[in-house]
Amino acid sequence: MAAASEPATDEGVLSIYKAARRIKRRESTLYNALRSVADDAAFVAEIAALWPALPLVANLRCGLWYTQPRTLAATCYFKSTDGHAGNWGFSTARLNLHLALLAGERGGCIIVDSTRRGKRFPDSMSKTIPIWCCVLNRAIQRHRLRAINQGSGLNLAMSVAVPKGNVEKYSGSSNWDSSVHLPMWVLDTEKNAIEGRIEEWADQFESCGADIHSLSLGLQKPLRPLWISQSTRIWLNEVPEHELWEFTPIILVSASASGTVPTQRMSSEYSWHYIPGAGDDEESWARGLTPALFWKHSYDLLDGGPDLCNQLVADIVEKERVYRAQRGEYSPQIAAKHLKSSSHNDPYCYGDHTTITQSMNSDPSAIAPTNTQYSSDGHVAFWIGASNLAVSSTRQVIDGLPDVDCILNCDSTSRSPSGSSENSYLELPIVGSKDDRFSLLKNLPRAISFAKKNLTAGRKMLLCCQTGEDISICVALAIITRLFSDSGCFDCGDSFAKRDITKLEMRKRLVFICKYAVNARPSRGNLRQVYSFLCNEKEQLSC
Repeated sequence: MAAASEPATDEGVLSIYKAARRIKRRESTLYNALRSVADDAAFVAEIAALWPALPLVANLRCGLWYTQPRTLAATCYFKSTDGHAGNWGFSTARLNLHLALLAGERGGCIIVDSTRRGKRFPDSMSKTIPIWCCVLNRAIQRHRLRAINQGSGLNLAMSVAVPKGNVEKYSGSSNWDSSVHLPMWVLDTEKNAIEGRIEEWADQFESCGADIHSLSLGLQKPLRPLWISQSTRIWLNEVPEHELWEFTPIILVSASASGTVPTQRMSSEYSWHYIPGAGDDEESWARGLTPALFWKHSYDLLDGGPDLCNQLVADIVEKERVYRAQRGEYSPQIAAKHLKSSSHNDPYCYGDHTTITQSMNSDPSAIAPTNTQYSSDGHVAFWIGASNLAVSSTRQVIDGLPDVDCILNCDSTSRSPSGSSENSYLELPIVGSKDDRFSLLKNLPRAISFAKKNLTAGRKMLLCCQTGEDISICVALAIITRLFSDSGCFDCGDSFAKRDITKLEMRKRLVFICKYAVNARPSRGNLRQVYSFLCNEKEQLSC
């Protein structure tokens, strides 16, 4: 009898599990997710309206869902894993220095992110960003103290940057707050452990070649995080002006409600189930829909109701795919052209595209001029200093850039332009490290050979991948490390044979690239392949 009753028990447990999964699937529909995103985005808009002068910034990738593209000033990339308990870290691969400069210029910023049920704030906001603020403040404080002790002209430069000549208040160490500011729900033991590592992280930040001098000039007040969620109480008649604060506010807005109890909500026509942090992990629910497409068609998607939502999303995604394919087939093609003549006295002037070069091992005193170029369809490409290299997504192959002479396409899903020659176009079907751990490593030799040939001829080259944030950045890192000197000059790889290849040297060059390509998000797996390739190249040269 006991043996006979055992299968029935197992079947009962299995059926309960199936029932729970069925309920979860029923609640986590596409319409519920999009409706939840729109509901939370309304809260974000209300908070942004309290400080209209502060730029709105989305923390990739979840934050993009909660901000309409027309209201977005920039994006940043802070990972929650850098704030997990016992795994705290300061990433030199994700410095987000453009965010600090933007906050310094505008007097602060508002960062939007979200998290799943059970937390008010993601760890990226609770710990990663506070650590980042403290490390940058500490490094700036050190830099200013060194400048004061050496009697340099930092105070003169500060008198120009700081309004009303209020130099002493913000340049001295006594008035510059470099302590760690964490939210009250972080335990004291965790806070003490984080404080004990700030000096170590500040050392790493200084050694990676970051432009601390520009930060010191750009930030008039120290960075400090503030936290706002849907549970925060704000008296509208007592909202403080951000200019009156003694710090540069980094306002961290967690878009979603933190309740652990599922809630059923009603609109004028439909009821729907609220999902906290619905924008997270978009691959599991969005069905190809992107934040930009969602906001472009948000009224149709939400007004269509839950019954039509899936079909509407499928139609929108398919129309976008067809549109991109047609643009790729009929767009103007980019062919190799002769470089415009330039002055022989200026080695860093290339035709009509002029930038300021930066030594990769120095601390420059000036920020390079605008290096961002827009295509005819509004997409963006980033020129990396005076290297004649630009990085972007593969949409640039479709839309075209007037200053590009040749293209290195690292997108395995794209189609080569018709009529392109082997001198002006090379397609390498590189996939991400999660799909193939050696895909980038196997294709880098051809990429370096193509880059060397075109850069020697003085051509401007566009490196593109599907996102313009990972593979193309890693290919640019390999090219700059292999073919450029420490001062940022193209030398066909002569200096590469004379220097040692270390992870620190590679990190400095990655920081150099990220200063210009502010959307860079290279994956650890691809960075490892770049390092392996450079080590192999070094071994072959030494043989």
